[in-house]
Amino acid sequence: MDTLLMISQKIINMGAVSLLPFMILILGLIFRMKFGAALKSGMFVGIGFQGLKLVVSLLITTIQPVIDHYQSLGKGFTTIDMGFAATGAASWTVPFAPVAVPLIVLANFILIFVFKRKVLNVDIWNYIHLLIPGALAYALFGNIILGVAVTVGLSVVTVLVSELIAPKWQEYFGLEGTTCTTFSFIVWTYPVSWLMNKIIDKIPGLKDIDIDMEHLEDKLGIFGEPCFVGFLVGVFLGVMTKQPVETMLVLGMGIASVLILIPRMVSIMMEGITPIGNAANKFMKKHLGEDSQLFIGMDIALGLGDPACVTCTAICIPITIATAFLIPGMTYFPIGMLASVCYLTVFCVMASNGKLLRSLICCVVLIFLKSFLANLFVPEATAFFSVTGLDLGGKMATDGFFGYNLGTTVICLLHRLAGLFVG
Repeated sequence: MDTLLMISQKIINMGAVSLLPFMILILGLIFRMKFGAALKSGMFVGIGFQGLKLVVSLLITTIQPVIDHYQSLGKGFTTIDMGFAATGAASWTVPFAPVAVPLIVLANFILIFVFKRKVLNVDIWNYIHLLIPGALAYALFGNIILGVAVTVGLSVVTVLVSELIAPKWQEYFGLEGTTCTTFSFIVWTYPVSWLMNKIIDKIPGLKDIDIDMEHLEDKLGIFGEPCFVGFLVGVFLGVMTKQPVETMLVLGMGIASVLILIPRMVSIMMEGITPIGNAANKFMKKHLGEDSQLFIGMDIALGLGDPACVTCTAICIPITIATAFLIPGMTYFPIGMLASVCYLTVFCVMASNGKLLRSLICCVVLIFLKSFLANLFVPEATAFFSVTGLDLGGKMATDGFFGYNLGTTVICLLHRLAGLFVG
């Protein structure tokens, strides 16, 4: 078991940028692509993903003065916000991780070849969205079998839900042959955003407001271009946080750059994914019939190419920080959550069909819900970290996963319900 754990951790520690090209290459060869073509696809996917990481990092670096301003306003927070990277890495250290991972892969193949499902989930680095609820169940109930069952069960849910959203995902983002298999967002962010849009449809006046990035460009000309919108958002953030003029300009140019660069990086990834998708569908038609189809399950980062996502991200950064002061009883400052705000916007935008005001309303509701739940479940989150061997120095800890992962939310609620009956 220790050997399996070590191997699993080494593979995951390679990171998506190193792991993706290798995985795409293997998939290409399985789907009968020529070695050179499969290798090129893998390289392009890896290069595009590396570019996305760099651009997201640029966004966080650019808005650091804004973060520093808001963080200086808050004192007395006693809970550590671990951040999704540390939380995800911790989930791989639980005893059953080496067993759960091959079972996830096996379950995916059974769903495809026995139950004729259409999604092949290659989003291995995001298995953390499945492992964290499993590890939490193990921590709270002390049962390894339950931990494995939760992890693998959620992987099945992921495949089924990602197949349901595939048509909308492909239609809105233009990502043919793919779907999103990032569990937390497809089973939580998207349904909540869909429901919010249904509520907005019932509100006179608000339901008729239709603002999207294309509409802004048409009405405002150069002033509606994504780069100019990004520049204005950056300068606005600078004004709101009382930055010097030179910092305002850096904020404006940084966000403008992100708005332009993210779609370019996504297009590079798609240049690699499209041949794999075509080969996969040819393979499926040959072996499972002409009606067969296969979607490649990918990271939610593919959806970041939409300009509305980055615009929403820029606006929601200070809103996320504001939750530390607006939610009663907050014990942590949500600094670690800021890196995940951009991903939260993707399905808000998709559910709203790119309408900017609706997207922002969905984002704000989800940000407050995420921060509230992550604060509410601090005891359960701390128990999770305790079984992963992380030394918290006797402090409490939490993370955004405990606010936007439906699996962790349900398990935390069940644990508290069980506590009431036991008590």
